[in-house]
Amino acid sequence: MTVRIGSTSTTGWKATVSVAMSNYIESGSIIAIATSLALWQAQFHIGDLAVGLLASLSANAFGAAAGAIIGGPLCDRYGRKFIYTYDLLLYMLGIVLAVFAGSYAMLLIGFILTGIAVGAGVPASWTYIAEQAPPGKRAAHVGTAQLAWSVGPMVGFALAIAAAPLGLLGSRLIFAHLFVVAAVVWWLRRGLPESTLWKEERAKTTATAPFFSGFKLLFTNRKNLTALLFLFGVYALWNTVAGQAGIFQPRVYSATGVTSVTEQYLLQILVWACTVAVTYFGFMRFADRMSRRVLFAIGAALAIIAWAALIYAPANLGTLLFFAIAWGISSGIGAQAFYGLWTSELFATRYRASAQGVLFLAARVAVGLLSIWFPLLLADIGLQALGGLIIGLLAVSFLVGTIWAPDTRGKTLDEIEAERYGTATTETGTVRPIRDRAGSRR
Repeated sequence: MTVRIGSTSTTGWKATVSVAMSNYIESGSIIAIATSLALWQAQFHIGDLAVGLLASLSANAFGAAAGAIIGGPLCDRYGRKFIYTYDLLLYMLGIVLAVFAGSYAMLLIGFILTGIAVGAGVPASWTYIAEQAPPGKRAAHVGTAQLAWSVGPMVGFALAIAAAPLGLLGSRLIFAHLFVVAAVVWWLRRGLPESTLWKEERAKTTATAPFFSGFKLLFTNRKNLTALLFLFGVYALWNTVAGQAGIFQPRVYSATGVTSVTEQYLLQILVWACTVAVTYFGFMRFADRMSRRVLFAIGAALAIIAWAALIYAPANLGTLLFFAIAWGISSGIGAQAFYGLWTSELFATRYRASAQGVLFLAARVAVGLLSIWFPLLLADIGLQALGGLIIGLLAVSFLVGTIWAPDTRGKTLDEIEAERYGTATTETGTVRPIRDRAGSRR
C-alpha cells in the first residue's frame, strides 16, 4: 500500500482514516471516564478530590500530556509509524486494567496508561495525516481526525444510555468496546507506509543527533517561539474549557438543574452530533477553499455565545438546546480542528511532532490543573461564579486565532517551511528539495 503526496486516491483516505482513529480512541476514553466517574466514586467510596485525580491523570489531562512529550520526540526520531507499532498496545493494557479494576489504585493506573498512550498517538496522527495529504485538501484530511474525535463522544454517550441499567458493569463494557476498537485499528495500521516527508528529512539528518535536539531548535528559533505562543493561545486556552466540558459536563448540567442522567447524555449526544456534522460539512469542505481566519472567528465567537447563554441565561429547555447546538457547531469549526491543521503547517518536518508534543503537553497540563479543582469549585461556588474564567479563556482564544491566523491555505508543507525559515533544511544544514503543489521536486 502506498500513499503519495498529491494523491487523492482511496488508498490515501484509508490511511487517513486508520490514523485518525487515534482521536476516536482518545475521545472515547474521555467519555468512558466521564460517564463512569459517579459509579466509580460510589463503588470505591472516594471523594471529589480523588475523582478530580482520576480525571486529571487520565487521557483528558496529565496522562495525555506525559504521552505527548515522550511521543513527540520519538515520532521525530524514529518515524511516525514507530508510534503506531507500540502506542495502542500500551493503551489496551490500560483499558484491561480499567475493565477489571477492583480497587481505586488499579483504576487510576489504568487511566494513566491509557492517557500516556493516547498522548503519544494523537500528535503523531495529526503529523502523519498532514504530511501525507495533498496540499489543496490538507484541511479535509486533517479534519478527518477531528471528525473521528467527535464521533467518539457521540457513540460514548449513546452507549452510556444503553448500558445505564447495568450500572458499573455497563461502564466496564464501554471500556471493553474501546479495547476491541484499539485492537482492530492496531492491526490495520501494520500495513501503513512511513511518512514520505519524514523519510526524506531523515535521510539527510545525522543519526548521532541528541534525542531531544528538536526541542533545542524549537526554543532557539524566534519563528518557532512565536508559533508556539500563537497555538497555545488558540488551542490550550480553549481546551482548558473544552476539557472540563468533556469530562465534567454532566455535572455542569446538574448545576443548571438537569439532574436526569439520561437527559444529560442526550444533550451531549446533540452537542457531538452537531460537531460531527459541522466538521464534515463545514471544516472539511471549506477550510481549504475560504478564508480560514473568517471560519475560525465564526466558530470561536459562537463558542463564547454558547457558554454565556448556559451560564447567565435562565436555565430552561430552550437555553440548554441552544447551548448544545451552538457549542457543537462551534467545535466543528473551532480551535481543535484548526490547531491540528496549523500545528502541522507552522513547524519544520524535523521537529513537527515534537512541537505538537510540547503544545499538547501545555494544553493538557492546563486542563489537568483545573480538573483537580473543577468538581470542588462547581459544587462550592457554582457555575455562574466560574463564568468569568470560562468566558475569559474562550475570548482570548478567539482574539489570538482571529488576529494572527496564518496564510497557509493551498501551499505544500515544503513551501510553507521555505517561506517561514528561508529554505527547507535538515538539522545538519543540508538543503532539502522543495516539493511543489503538484508533488514534484524543484
